[in-house]
Amino acid sequence: MLSRSYIHMLIGIQPKYSVSEIVVYLKGKSSLSIWDRHTNLKYKYGNRRFCCRRYYVDTVGKNTKKYVNNQ
Repeated sequence: MLSRSYIHMLIGIQPKYSVSEIVVYLKGKSSLSIWDRHTNLKYKYGNRRFCCRRYYVDTVGKNTKKYVNNQ
């Protein structure tokens, strides 16, 4: 079984993109990349989803970069 891991990212996006568009893009690309690099997982886990559909987004303040860097 895959262990549960969390990724904390601090990114800036242009206002013309919605947060959900960016999250779907990032999760899709990272999932494809992991499946490509670890082809043995396809046989072990089949067509199961690699990423959870849920995500958490928050706005940031001045001290957020320091917080993220210390995680």
